[in-house]
Amino acid sequence: MKPDELEILERWKKENQNHLEKLKQTGKKIKGVGVLRMLFGRTTVVVVLILLQAYVLYLMLVAAIDISQYINLSLSVLGFCIFVSIVNSDMNSSFKIAWITPILVFPVFGGFFYLYCELDLGKRRLIKKTLKIEDIVSSQMKVDEREQEHFRQEAPDERGILEYFRKSGNTPAFSCEYAQFFSSGEEKIPRLIEMLKKAKRFIFLEYFIIFEGSVWDDVLAVLKEKAAEGVEVRVLYDGMSSLTRLPIGYFKKLEKMGIHSRAFAPIRPVLSTYQNNRDHRKIVVIDGKVAFSGGINLADEYANRIVRFGYWKDSGVMVAGESVTAFTYMFLKMWTIAGKEPELSEEEMKKYAYCHENSLTLDERTALSEIRCRREGGFVVPFGDNPYDDYLIGRTVYMDILNRAQHYVHIMTPYLILDDEMVTALIYAAQRGVDVSIIMPHIPDKKLIYAVARTYYKNLIRHGVKIYEFVPGFVHAKEFISDGVRATCGTINLDYRSFYLHFEDAVYFSRVGIIDDMEADFQKTLEACEEITLTRAEQFPKLFLLGSMFLRIIAPLL
Repeated sequence: MKPDELEILERWKKENQNHLEKLKQTGKKIKGVGVLRMLFGRTTVVVVLILLQAYVLYLMLVAAIDISQYINLSLSVLGFCIFVSIVNSDMNSSFKIAWITPILVFPVFGGFFYLYCELDLGKRRLIKKTLKIEDIVSSQMKVDEREQEHFRQEAPDERGILEYFRKSGNTPAFSCEYAQFFSSGEEKIPRLIEMLKKAKRFIFLEYFIIFEGSVWDDVLAVLKEKAAEGVEVRVLYDGMSSLTRLPIGYFKKLEKMGIHSRAFAPIRPVLSTYQNNRDHRKIVVIDGKVAFSGGINLADEYANRIVRFGYWKDSGVMVAGESVTAFTYMFLKMWTIAGKEPELSEEEMKKYAYCHENSLTLDERTALSEIRCRREGGFVVPFGDNPYDDYLIGRTVYMDILNRAQHYVHIMTPYLILDDEMVTALIYAAQRGVDVSIIMPHIPDKKLIYAVARTYYKNLIRHGVKIYEFVPGFVHAKEFISDGVRATCGTINLDYRSFYLHFEDAVYFSRVGIIDDMEADFQKTLEACEEITLTRAEQFPKLFLLGSMFLRIIAPLL
């Protein structure tokens, strides 16, 4: 570690001494997870397929040498047809390059794997079911047109994004009754448990990662207690990410506790491309009155109860009031997709939707206010992103914030793997005089992905984008904050997987007090960061960056 990094780290340690002492007493390294993640990770699968391709090519050369001309001709025709198909498709140019490269280098593996992905019947069935459920929800979403017009009048500069939200997912804006920002998992988890204990009707939890440990034990204890009281409890977790973190068929164990549970797209031995579309959301809905979102999963490292990559910097939000309906519907959609039900019924949607008869009581409002969850103005738009429709909502919202910024756009993200359009938007904002600052991790969770991210640094810095790395550890927060008037917080990373492949969620805030809390936390985090200058970026290990540049070609497929 360089002297300036040591100075930043020592200063941060002094300011956070109490927390670090507690962390030292309870913290420990996770054992075994790294090996399992390596064995079951996407990178391992790709390597195995490439080795298999080499073996197939070897067999073809040895056993079919007498008909090699016909094989070569067939492969050439197949490769050309696939090439033409990809060039004329609607996919992003970065994906086109990522597909064309392996097809040219490994024609058998690349060509047939592309065809398989395009013709995968399992994925097509899931797409059809997902879009049908989306249509049902859109038709049932109640929109107060007078309230929408009020928002447009109060904030005319938000007209465009409000119209986009409506057209892309029929997601309306809601008055922001209450909102609270959490600057870490240590802040969110106790608040989450407190609100879970107040549940009277139902609890919905949807998480990308649930990992057995003290955080999940604390949450699960409340869920079991509430289920025993007659509260309806549903837990939905992602099947891929829980492969190495929960026992196989864990949902059956939860069912025995009275907790309804499902795993989204559990891993099966049959290769299917729909398994590449993960449920990356982190949503909690309580009684249709309160909802949580953000980057914080239900695992100990997210609350710094164990140490994995230094200090884990994350964030989350809680909203209360009518806007929670949007999160309720997001959960019900994914719950239905993950189950055997053909569609989501209108009766079920009405049963769990927010209604004024079931709105926050005076006592509940007072309790929220007493815990720094202040009354707000402005509006919020909770929104989900679906990889199977024609909209790239998360990516579009980020680009809209960049394009409309006048003074600053402050960003936190764990990953930085960008398409050309996002690079252009970041640079254009900086060249207009906007302060575009990005906080990245200094200690990564995925070294290869981190190395790819660093290949973007020089170009961005050269054109005025400021990049900082959080010296004490890993940043997992996903935030855009702009001009003190708009911000987002949710699950959407600055990478291909979040923009194109995953189911995601976030909250868009406009002219509400929580934006000030987010900006204050950004500035505090900045104090523990090292700015990556152009000189510093040029000092990165050349061999490592060279390898990363090759990985960047196929980054959309990683």
